[in-house]
Amino acid sequence: MKIVFMGTPEFAVPCLDILIKNNYNIVGVVTVADKAAGRGRQLQQSAVKKYAIEKGLTVLQPEKLKDPHFIWELKKLNADLQIVVAFRMLPEEVWNMPPMGTYNLHGSLLPKYRGAAPINWAIINGEKESGVTTFKLQHQIDTGNIVFSESVPITETTTAGQLHDLLMIKGASLILKTVKEIERKNTQGKPIQFIKQNDETATHAPKIFKDTCKINWNNTSNNIYNLIRGLSPYPGAFTEIIQNQKSLMLKVISATKELGESLHTNGWLITDNKTFLKVKCANGFIHLTELQLEGKKRMTVQEFLRGFTIQENDYLK
Repeated sequence: MKIVFMGTPEFAVPCLDILIKNNYNIVGVVTVADKAAGRGRQLQQSAVKKYAIEKGLTVLQPEKLKDPHFIWELKKLNADLQIVVAFRMLPEEVWNMPPMGTYNLHGSLLPKYRGAAPINWAIINGEKESGVTTFKLQHQIDTGNIVFSESVPITETTTAGQLHDLLMIKGASLILKTVKEIERKNTQGKPIQFIKQNDETATHAPKIFKDTCKINWNNTSNNIYNLIRGLSPYPGAFTEIIQNQKSLMLKVISATKELGESLHTNGWLITDNKTFLKVKCANGFIHLTELQLEGKKRMTVQEFLRGFTIQENDYLK
């Protein structure tokens, strides 16, 4: 069974790795083109490309997925099956190419959280569980028939980064289970027993934009706390600290929450300028524990307060 693997970030690497370690024939890897990054604008390879080169695999990096030359190269690989993990939306000419179909791993329990940022939105919305799902690709994004899904708990303190790492490992096991099932059914000459998605119960996880990341201090402590951990460590929830009529962007990496009453206005800063910094919000306070001031490195609140004195009329907006 000849397999083409498609993926880009670190999240996809364990899936490719587990297939290789289980002796599956990966005839090609499709990933994003190298991109200039950093101050030196040097070309950076995707995590999947770096891994694929280490393993001596054929790598394709199309700028456009409908490029005739890429389509020709892909057809030449003559794959039986395509596996997609954290890549791009594929045109039908690509996903419909292999005789066994194209299967995708998604970082949610479909049909919940269809879209680009399922990990972030599950935490932002205060979900108690998430998971991974494998499904067969079809026209509409994340709507195909499900092969398998597995859930994981989300605790009160789980961050997006922690859930990402958990689902990355869980997803690799599920990809292997899925490929084995496809292989087994093909050998038996029997169809896969799919689970059809119920569109009526579907929810969506759109791409995270800058506006999503701005903290509204008129919100409840719980909603703000979930936003912070749902965007931690990347792209990060942010606020603006107003001092002497100047505004500085402040990224909040981690925090804790506290219920309580106060006569202060929302966004008001309360601190001893040594050990703690908390912010008034709708029904309590957010204790800032790890911060990143514009142009500075990440630091604990104690490190922050050693170099930045909160004045009497400072506030966050």
